[in-house]
Amino acid sequence: MSQRRPRRSNSASSGRADAVADRPQSTYRLQIRSGFTLDDAASVVPYLADLGVSWVYLSPILAATSGSDHGYDVVDTGRVDEARGGPEALSRLAAAARAAGLGILIDIVPNHMGVSAPRENAWWWDVLRLGRGSRFADFFDIDWDFGGGRVRMPLLGGPLDEILERGEVTVDPTPADDAPDGVLRYFDHVLPLAPGSLDAGSDIDGVLARQNFELRFWKDEAADLNYRRFFGVTTLAGVRIEDPRVFDETHREILRWVREGLADGLRVDHPDGLLDPGAYFDRLASALRDARGTDEDPYVLIEKILEHGERLPSWWRTDGTTGYDALAEIDRVLIDPAGEAPLDTLDERLRAETELAPALDWHDLIHDTKRMIADTIQVSEIRRLVRELPEAMPDAEDALAELLACFPVYRSYLPAGREQLDAAVAEASVRRPELADTIARLGVVLADPSEPVARRFQQTTGPVMAKGVEDTAFYRYTRLGGLTEVGGDPSVFALDVDAFHGVQRERLASWPTAMTTLSTHDTKRGEDVRARLAVLSEIPERWADVLGELRAVASTGHGPFDNLLWQAIVGAWPASPERLHAYAEKAAREAAEATGWWDPDPDFEKAMAGVVDAAAGEARPLVEAFVAEIQAAGWSNGLSAKLLQLTGPGVPDVYQGSEWWEQSLVDPDNRRPVDFAARAEMLARIDADAARGILPPVDGTAAAKLLVTARALRLRRERPESFRRYLPLTAVGPASAHVVAVDRGGVTAVATRLPIGLERDGGWRDTVLLRPDRAAVDVLTGRTYGGEIALADLLSTYPVALLVEDS
Repeated sequence: MSQRRPRRSNSASSGRADAVADRPQSTYRLQIRSGFTLDDAASVVPYLADLGVSWVYLSPILAATSGSDHGYDVVDTGRVDEARGGPEALSRLAAAARAAGLGILIDIVPNHMGVSAPRENAWWWDVLRLGRGSRFADFFDIDWDFGGGRVRMPLLGGPLDEILERGEVTVDPTPADDAPDGVLRYFDHVLPLAPGSLDAGSDIDGVLARQNFELRFWKDEAADLNYRRFFGVTTLAGVRIEDPRVFDETHREILRWVREGLADGLRVDHPDGLLDPGAYFDRLASALRDARGTDEDPYVLIEKILEHGERLPSWWRTDGTTGYDALAEIDRVLIDPAGEAPLDTLDERLRAETELAPALDWHDLIHDTKRMIADTIQVSEIRRLVRELPEAMPDAEDALAELLACFPVYRSYLPAGREQLDAAVAEASVRRPELADTIARLGVVLADPSEPVARRFQQTTGPVMAKGVEDTAFYRYTRLGGLTEVGGDPSVFALDVDAFHGVQRERLASWPTAMTTLSTHDTKRGEDVRARLAVLSEIPERWADVLGELRAVASTGHGPFDNLLWQAIVGAWPASPERLHAYAEKAAREAAEATGWWDPDPDFEKAMAGVVDAAAGEARPLVEAFVAEIQAAGWSNGLSAKLLQLTGPGVPDVYQGSEWWEQSLVDPDNRRPVDFAARAEMLARIDADAARGILPPVDGTAAAKLLVTARALRLRRERPESFRRYLPLTAVGPASAHVVAVDRGGVTAVATRLPIGLERDGGWRDTVLLRPDRAAVDVLTGRTYGGEIALADLLSTYPVALLVEDS
């Protein structure tokens, strides 16, 4: 049965292949950059097709800041980045993909633009030169009145008077096409001079006073900025996409891709930053329909982080999220709930010995870290909220910060989500009773969607949540590293099998074409790092002993951080010292306990570096011995997670290279180059060996993972009708708790969980999987089975099986 559906087009020359389905069966994410261009992507299309991929999924490709590896700092929405191959390379990639029957999904960034190199962003440059007189003045979310008609720029390395005294700011009056009045220079920074600003002479103080920007010390940025940013990043300026003019300008090139058959769907980055995400999705869907010449909404995914138990707004015109919620569910069904109490005990002991890490409750921790963010890098946004209040209120800044710290999810979408605001009001009033009256008054105003301050408040909760939780608390809550992943609640330790099946059923019923993922360019740890760390939940006392031995060799003196760092070392091993040093620095500075980005503590960081050096030196035998002890169980978890994701409800994404063991740490480690030639060679060898009955072993080569990935992806592409239901299967016998099995409609996935306990209890013994008396072939091993199956037989070669019934 074919998965292909023809589509109408309003362009006779669109070049769109009717063979590409409107919705993918799977995607494969590629990080496009100068070192791996769109032409490079085209060159790996044959491999992706062989792997079984349905659509190619590209990171942002619009023109970005020079040297940007990620592409989220777009500087020109009107062209494909030349450094990434340019428009001709996109056309070549599209042609290659069409020839192979693959669709294309492209990541877009509507919330913000890159402004670190103003001259590269013509809109921002024009705003800096002409101020409110620029035709782009309203494109960016700038509070012009607060800045006295000027954009406040946090560029300086010290107070302005000291900078001027040292002569570090200079005026270059040489005219240029984009700067007829010359430019201002501060080291590598170049800014345009306002018209006529040199007419009264060139005294530097006078020149600066006449500009449409104001230079500020970077450490004053939080309190004094007057433009909305992406989270706390001063080089990413918020765009007012709610203005139809801005939407049209920023989407013209994107719509051309769709109209000309260069893109089949879009992934929307950070929609929670938009003033009205639902309205944006409506406008986007309508524009895409027009571009495609169809009456069907196109495929659109959103990078929306859902908190535990939160549901995606049902009225949004989207196919669903990018899948962090699925990641959390799959990880947790592979974690032993019995490990929670012993790991808590270890964590409490480590905290008791560490002055900077008191005993904590997760919800108290994130309240405090979110409050820290509200009081620092987001305080300028809070003060803007205060300025937009319809009336003055006592202690409004303090009360707003407390509400933000208590807000339970990334954001609400008034009038929906009122209950979340009410919950924040209630909690904030309890935590700060002296502010209760102001908090109550604010609650009334913030619940009114007609109030501008209420709409802006909804844009502010997300950055406070993201920076306070993902980028701070996740590095402080260290009992089991794999739990602290985007979209997951680390206070939720594990899921039992029944609960796991329940959330999978809900996904199939509610968002059947949402993306699912295990690794991304933003995950804190690669999927197989987390799979290996899940083993610790089965042997918590053993880990406590090993950690003690490792800390005896090298320690930072901060027990919980030692736990985090040694887990990262064990989980990613073997990893180079350079990778581990980079991770340690980022993790410690993000945690902002013993050191930080603004004021690094050299003594702590020296001790931290000593831990990494010890891992490669004196502690290496300990590390390698323990990794050898848990490695096979980690591989089992990794294969189980991969199979459950690839065969589960939704559209599975394979992040670049993760068809092999994915043992990356946080970015930029997870964006390293991928050896596609080696993967293609291995896949060809696996296929050739399979024809002769030779199966790859489960070992460090990752051939077994590539086998599982290819077989599952090919099935999804070739037999989409076999993945339309979700029927959990029953296992009976002494080891039945160690299996997750589900019939998707002719394809059955079987996965092992808690492999250490399984081995400790004597293996599968006489445990059997109950299924109808119909013949099925395990496409991983080629063996045929009928009716109920002894799991000791089915899983004798691999910890997973993929059974296919005759169609």
